[in-house]
Amino acid sequence: MSSGKTIGVPRPAAYTPRIVDRQIEKYLGLFGAVEVSGAKWCGKTWSSLAHAASVTYVDRGANLQIIQADPAYALAGDRPHVIDEWQRVPAIWDTVRHASDELGEAKGAWILTGSSTPNKDKTAHSGAGRIGRVRMHPMTLAETGESSGRVSLAGLFRGEFEPCQCDNGIESLARLAVRGGWPAERTAQPGDAQIVLRDYMESIFIQSIPRLGGNESTARRLALSLARNLGQSTKADTLIRDTYALGSAETTSESQRKEVAGLLDIFTRLFLVDEVPGWVPASRSPKRMRVKPKRYFADPSLPVALLGLSCEALLQDWQSFGLVFENLVMRDLDVYSRALDFGMSSPLRYYRDDSDLEADAIIERPDGNWAAIEIKVSLDKVDEAASQLLRIRKKVCGSAVARVREPAFLAVVTGMGEVAYRRSDGVYVIPIRALGA
Repeated sequence: MSSGKTIGVPRPAAYTPRIVDRQIEKYLGLFGAVEVSGAKWCGKTWSSLAHAASVTYVDRGANLQIIQADPAYALAGDRPHVIDEWQRVPAIWDTVRHASDELGEAKGAWILTGSSTPNKDKTAHSGAGRIGRVRMHPMTLAETGESSGRVSLAGLFRGEFEPCQCDNGIESLARLAVRGGWPAERTAQPGDAQIVLRDYMESIFIQSIPRLGGNESTARRLALSLARNLGQSTKADTLIRDTYALGSAETTSESQRKEVAGLLDIFTRLFLVDEVPGWVPASRSPKRMRVKPKRYFADPSLPVALLGLSCEALLQDWQSFGLVFENLVMRDLDVYSRALDFGMSSPLRYYRDDSDLEADAIIERPDGNWAAIEIKVSLDKVDEAASQLLRIRKKVCGSAVARVREPAFLAVVTGMGEVAYRRSDGVYVIPIRALGA
């Protein structure tokens, strides 16, 4: 419809149920409105429409001009009513917040979808208590049907596990990483998907970055640096030197620091880059805030696109393959862990101490339960990874002062392997194609 407003929205015909559906449904019963945010093209609108009765597309037809003049126009429609790309008119947020106050005991009137977060000064109120926030990611392997999901993350926390078989193959794993978890591309050939994704990144650099106040060419160089330092707690100086092509003897300037910090914020606001915070066992330890975050892309296919790689190139570059695979696993773990406890905004963390003992992923729960996970592409590193996890458990749980409870489980998530099993030392070995929520 040219107006961009649709009434009587049916469930999308080609819609594949998503793990986040359960959270959206739950939040519609708890809040006056729900915001579903995530990277552009990850499926936010389709998932929102699956729970909706009507929709307003803010960026279609004359809607943008009308809503800029009267934000309340976006709220009109059968409920639950989707307001798609609401961030184009930030005043919608406060309009929805006020309207939610007027609902009384009624809930679930509006669903806001957005692929970026407006500047903080564009909205007057956080929306706390009125607008529930749901974070969405590209599809996991369990959602695309490329993981059996027979090993459940929730089940592991309950102590439930059964050995099982799953698909195997290094070439197929490379294809999954290169293609990514984008709903519209899940049946595409990896090379075709990469053509689309490189164009996707072009539109980000040319349109989205300048719209949010960033410089296109600087953003390109910084994104490439992030891709090269994938999954690392990279120092600001390293990113700045990469971005501005500075030599080791050259001094970074305050203006360069500010520009890189601003662009990192924009990448986060566009949901292109996820920051994974460090984990310190003692929940009130001041060290928790001093551990630099690791950075991953919303989907492993994005660093592949930025670096100009292909399936064949990944298979010939084992180090890059390992980093891209780690990004894939962290994407899936983020989705699965958020499904455990809806109130946890950052359940996924990583561990590294001053002796360089580390775990790629820590899943932390509100009740104090936690689990540690190492990520390895091949099986030949499983013994080393399991040994490291056991050392972490001994170190953080062995202190009577810290009083950290034993982990719910320890696991090595692998790319290769056709069987999920439990080792004699208690560490699980789980191929990613067997893991699910």
